[in-house]
This record gives sequence, C-alpha cells and structure tokens, in this order.
Amino acid sequence: MTQDTPNPAQVSSLILHLSSFDYIPLAMINAIAYCPRRFGYEFVQAEMLVNDHVVEGVLRHQGVDLGGSAWVGEAVQQRRAYVWSDALRVAGFCDLIEERAGAAYPVEYKKGRPGRWKSDHAQLCAQALCLEERTGRSVERGYIFYFATRRREEVVFSAELRAEVAQLVAEAHRLSATGELPPPTDNPAKCRDCSLQPLCLPDELKRLAVLGRGWEDEL
Repeated sequence: MTQDTPNPAQVSSLILHLSSFDYIPLAMINAIAYCPRRFGYEFVQAEMLVNDHVVEGVLRHQGVDLGGSAWVGEAVQQRRAYVWSDALRVAGFCDLIEERAGAAYPVEYKKGRPGRWKSDHAQLCAQALCLEERTGRSVERGYIFYFATRRREEVVFSAELRAEVAQLVAEAHRLSATGELPPPTDNPAKCRDCSLQPLCLPDELKRLAVLGRGWEDEL
C-alpha cells in the first residue's frame, strides 16, 4: 500500500461518520465550555446572531480557511484539516495541523487575546483527541494563536483537561438528544460580548425568576 493509497479502515470509518447525524461539531465544544445555553441556541436550536465580534472572527479566519499544506521552516503545515472521533462522536476542522520532528499537533486561531475563559483550551483538546484517534499517535500539546498578541499560547493536554472535554462532549450529546435549553450563565461577564444576548435575554429571565409565580400580572 503506497502512502497515497487510502487506508480501508479509515475509509470505512469516514463513511460511517458521514452517514451519521449525531456528531458534535468541534467548534461547539468551545460553545458549551463557555456557556451551555449558547450551545443550546447555536447547535440544538440552530440559532445564530451576528455582531461585530463574530464578523471580525470570520474575516480573521479567511486566510486560515483556504486550506492546503506547505513547508514552513522545519515544519509541515496542513490548513483546514478535517478530523473526527468515533469514540466521542465529535468532528470538525482544525485550523492548522503542524508536524515537526515527528510530532503532530493542532493549532487554533482566535481573533482576540488570551482570556480568563478556558473554552478555547477545551476546543483545542477535542481536536487533539480526534487527531490521536485518526493517527494512533499521542498528542501531548497544541497551540492557540491569538491575533491580538500575534503569539502562540501553548496548551498542555493534561489528564484533567481531557476528562473535562469528555464531560463536555457527554453533556453536549445529552442536550442534543433532549432538546433542553439550559438556563443563562450566572457569570454576567460572559454575556457582555455575546452575540446571542438579544435572543438569550439573561437579565430579563433572572428578573422573572425573582418575581416568581404571578409575574404575568405585571405585563
């Protein structure tokens, strides 16, 4: 079998995946890690609102989304690489898979700067788990490139992070199966720049919760 000849087992796995509709997109791991209610709107209910942050992110990704592979220094870079995990039932695109000195790892591009929320780490780790399953090789770390700082942040895929991702994936499948929409997050800082705030109405729902039964009489 030559290097260009598809592996029959991989082809069979891909066909099985393409015939399934219960795989969670890798980008949605970021959403559920950031706010389960956001995941509910974006994936379960297929709702999407656009603000300036979303538009900027799309524009920043235009170069990354072109795909293709190239040598960069001593590394081989493959852009927009499709990966999936049959064990976790997640699938999606890695912005970049870089191979250097025999080690392959994912690189994710984000528009902002390293933040307080670790949802980006969860998404990157999910990509690594897919890459491990597809290649049979361990992926110990990956990187997030933030456009605001023009630097890479190293993310080590610890046992704790891997376990967290497994829990997030399980919850994503549960919400997808039940159609449940989780309540708003109790962290208002996460709502400030969220494009779904006009749809989610977190402040209004919290107000109604305080009013309790009979709030309809105030309308």
